[in-house]
Amino acid sequence: MGDDILTIEEVAKYLRVSERTVYDWAQKGEIPAGKIGTVWRFKRSEIEKWVNERLSSNTKPDEANTPVRVRNILSPERIVFINRTTKHDALVELASNLATAPQIKDEKELVSGILQREELMSTAVGRGIAIPHVRLTSVTDLVMSVGICRNDIIDFQPVDDVPVRLLIMIAAAHNQHTYYLQTLSYFSSKLKNKELRDALLATTSEMDAFNLLVKE
Repeated sequence: MGDDILTIEEVAKYLRVSERTVYDWAQKGEIPAGKIGTVWRFKRSEIEKWVNERLSSNTKPDEANTPVRVRNILSPERIVFINRTTKHDALVELASNLATAPQIKDEKELVSGILQREELMSTAVGRGIAIPHVRLTSVTDLVMSVGICRNDIIDFQPVDDVPVRLLIMIAAAHNQHTYYLQTLSYFSSKLKNKELRDALLATTSEMDAFNLLVKE
């Protein structure tokens, strides 16, 4: 799986950018790519590493147009304690919870979009964290749910082989590209804090978990 070869179309779909953007990045050497004849191809493992590195890095000051305020995009009722053991079941349960948010207008499309995105490439970013995410026309504004897994989810194929226990699920409108990427980066950076991760896993109430996540 890690060495699957992706096309420009598949990489563009995964990154939620145009095929032309991926082509330009490949031409400029800004994304790991290689040519087979005259056609650009991409190794799944290299693209996943590239994305995780970008998600783990801090957002540049000039890109931080809208500060991420967790309490504006998360509420205690969208924190779920999950007892599933497989990626599919955990994602479906959390997506169904996220679909209760007023910003989500089509639960079926959300669940389908999350699962399709995960099939294309794992959203595990290491340290026991996965950040499943999607942008859809049926979403009116960026919103999120959090899954705290009571069991290891072992089939996420994390880059560091640490089983996933924390799920940060983000859905955004199609026109929220910058804020969407900024939010992904924010949580990838915030959850580098081991004390925070351990505290979240030890919580027994949604409100306790919410208070940990909204703390600056």
